[in-house]
Amino acid sequence: MAAVYKSLSRTNGHKEDGGGNVVRRNRQRVLILSSRGVTYRHRHLLNDLYSLLTHSRKDAKLDTKTKLYQLNELAELYNCNNVFFFEARKGKDLYLWMSKAPNGPTVKMHLQNLHTMEELHFPGNCLKGSRPILSFDATFDTQPHLRVIKELFLHIFGVPKGARKTKPFVDHVMGFTIADGKIWIRCYQINETEQGKSKEDGEGDGEVDSAGKKAKRKGERDTNLSLVEIGPRFVLTPIVILESSFGGPVIYENKEFVSPNQIRSDLRLSKAGRYNRRSEQGIERKAKKGDLGLRSQGGRRRERDDLDESVLFA
Repeated sequence: MAAVYKSLSRTNGHKEDGGGNVVRRNRQRVLILSSRGVTYRHRHLLNDLYSLLTHSRKDAKLDTKTKLYQLNELAELYNCNNVFFFEARKGKDLYLWMSKAPNGPTVKMHLQNLHTMEELHFPGNCLKGSRPILSFDATFDTQPHLRVIKELFLHIFGVPKGARKTKPFVDHVMGFTIADGKIWIRCYQINETEQGKSKEDGEGDGEVDSAGKKAKRKGERDTNLSLVEIGPRFVLTPIVILESSFGGPVIYENKEFVSPNQIRSDLRLSKAGRYNRRSEQGIERKAKKGDLGLRSQGGRRRERDDLDESVLFA
């Protein structure tokens, strides 16, 4: 019976401690891959995220950009229940797909203002394989679609305890902040430094035992905690949320989002409008000169009168 119980507990994915409480294990695995056409900066960002997420698996580039439902089969093949997919468009725009395979939901976001670890040259550093602390803005709990995005972030960026290649340390923080309708993601190292002896001596002189405060034990030191940015950093703009994994009805759509193609088209039209206005002004200027008879070629000739030079000196 003990062997049967152990096998059933393994399949159920939980175990019981001595008190009879059920302890569920967080089994999250992330499949990270990109499409064809990514630039070197996009590839470096993918490698940075892969090094931070120890419970992830990196796969080769996906050949198609239309049949994204094939990612569900890849996730099932590699035993992953989360998909982190970079879609590159025109070698300039980068879109991020986050999905909970195989049943969904799926979030599509536009990724911009990305900076990799090599570009930033920050002094901070963290142990490879350590688990992060996820810090979310309070705005995530105000709207339903933000709560869905927060849950996906927890499943993808939250490295489970005891996962493959993880170490039992927590030495960095990932911050998710919402501003101007965008999600700003930063990564910081938790820097712990001890105070100097001179500062401790100065603080020790000011302690008063009569107030009932306990004196510090010998060997204990105060430590200062600070955050040093590591990288990478990037900004996400939510576009749509689909009900299922890479398909299904749209349950949220960002009406304020303007695609980068439309922005580039508007810039080209504004430049073309300036050229058209200048050309129209030149045509109008030539027409006025022609009406006044000031042009040697074209236009309307000025009528002769009695005071014209050709009449006076004929």
